[in-house]
Amino acid sequence: MTVLVITLAVYQLAFTQESDSTQKKSQTFTISGGVDGYYRYDFNNPKVAPYNSFTSFTRSSNSFELGMASLRADHSFGKVSATIDLGFGTRAEEFAYNDANTRFALKQLYVSYAPASAIKFTLGTWATHIGYELLDPWLNRNYSMSYMFTNGPFTHTGLKADISLGGKSAFMVGVSNPTDYRSAPAMPKSFIAQFSTGSKNDKVKAYFNFLAGKQTDYRKVVQGDIVAIFTVSDKFSLGVNGTLQSAKLDLDSNGKFTSNHWEGGALYLNFDPVSWFGLTVRGEYIRDNDELLGLKNVFAPTLSMNFKVNNLTIIPEFRYDNAGNSVFYKNANETTKSTGSFILAAVYHFNRDW
Repeated sequence: MTVLVITLAVYQLAFTQESDSTQKKSQTFTISGGVDGYYRYDFNNPKVAPYNSFTSFTRSSNSFELGMASLRADHSFGKVSATIDLGFGTRAEEFAYNDANTRFALKQLYVSYAPASAIKFTLGTWATHIGYELLDPWLNRNYSMSYMFTNGPFTHTGLKADISLGGKSAFMVGVSNPTDYRSAPAMPKSFIAQFSTGSKNDKVKAYFNFLAGKQTDYRKVVQGDIVAIFTVSDKFSLGVNGTLQSAKLDLDSNGKFTSNHWEGGALYLNFDPVSWFGLTVRGEYIRDNDELLGLKNVFAPTLSMNFKVNNLTIIPEFRYDNAGNSVFYKNANETTKSTGSFILAAVYHFNRDW
């Protein structure tokens, strides 16, 4: 009862002090979303799942597939805001692989409060700050995903604070459930952080990302990640992503942890000669000597073409994967260290302010 009284008193005080000024401020409401689908063919003609695709969202061959239908609503009113981001389809289900029932559809769900212009608190589930690539396909120029995206975190559920340091620099710090868990009763928590900065003209941006915590009683993870984006001209830009993940595993539950790690880097070259057409080359290398991912070393160059017709982007894509282990299938039984694939994807996106 005491807690209830205090809570009501604080609420009343806050409401009394801010109601008049808040009501004078305009509300903002935005609806956005998109749909996507694709056809993928692997030139080794594999007959065994995941059809020579060890990265997220394109685990098929010689099949037309639905990606995701996405709908997002953002509302703000003065110092407070809320976001609900829903996804339906294979892409959304893989993204929320630890969840069941209606939580499958929740890509992001959070509320924010900014008591001052330099600080904002957020509570809920949000997409990870780690890495270059994003879940929504219209936010990437390659349709297939990188190994770093697939093996890094997807989401965090917890509480974070975004702090402006002045100019183009900012700092984020937070505490969250274990990676990709929306519900984690009695489970350990993780520490997350990011420092971001950039040039005054926004032509250079850099993000230094960090994650550390016990994911389960038998797995401890520390990951450092760097993303840099360079805008050379209105037609050419490049992105760089490097990551190192260290995992301590207690596989036989005897209390003795064994350290393993993998690291990777990717370069993204983007060229847009005209407004309706663009090219992106992604070159990715993964070093997995401890075979934490089961692949050993991987080199995966990808060429993607982006044909734009209003809100629609058509993406023909060629990809080559070469691994240190024979993890790719050729036909039904034979295995090999490399494979090639082709994707034809269609991505539609919309955005409307109300």
